[in-house]
Amino acid sequence: MTRLSVNINKVATLRNARGENNPDVVKFALHCEEVGAEGITVHPRPDERHIRRSDVRELKKVIATEFNMEGYPSEDFLQLVEENRPAQATLVPDKPDQLTSSSGWDVINNRELLKPIIDRLHKAGVRCSIFVAADPEQVRAAAAIGADRVELYTKPYADLYPQDPEKAIAPFIEAARAAQETGIGLNAGHDLSLENLAYFHKNIPNLDEVSIGHALISDALYLGIDETIRRYLACLDK
Repeated sequence: MTRLSVNINKVATLRNARGENNPDVVKFALHCEEVGAEGITVHPRPDERHIRRSDVRELKKVIATEFNMEGYPSEDFLQLVEENRPAQATLVPDKPDQLTSSSGWDVINNRELLKPIIDRLHKAGVRCSIFVAADPEQVRAAAAIGADRVELYTKPYADLYPQDPEKAIAPFIEAARAAQETGIGLNAGHDLSLENLAYFHKNIPNLDEVSIGHALISDALYLGIDETIRRYLACLDK
């Protein structure tokens, strides 16, 4: 069964534009759970341009579903993870000033960096997911250094899907097979939407979780958050 985790970064971006607490990200996250979201994802960046460290602490107190923290594994980020102990930490190779994630880890050439971090997260009781491209060798490398899951970077799929769905999904099927063969869990995220999620889910049967933010929050402007979450859950056969 594939879980839907709602990334609430964009809600925090809207709040920060006015410098007050409207919309309230904690209240919004709780409402998402009430409607049916099965996880909440945040990506606290060093400049706190959306999610703040204080948000992480407040969300940890109340989130009843899976809490997922994404980020580059700097010492500050790792300490924040250790302090709050989310269900999952997703390691991304973003630079501090990067607008959004734009590539997966080269796990093969970053084994020495990532392996001690995975061990450190495990000591804190936190599941570790590594953000990777749809490359079977990178998936196998992540499994070899002890990661619990990989999160497949799905922007290439989303970009090609309107023109050629079969070609778009093909490398993700191969990466999913590698995950199944190695026993590593499988997540996916980036530019998944109401237009492309059902097809992705249908073709990747061993998918554990999708993390969706920008498209979902954008859809909510037109549909309302309750109806939006219901439609995303429907794409996952729920």
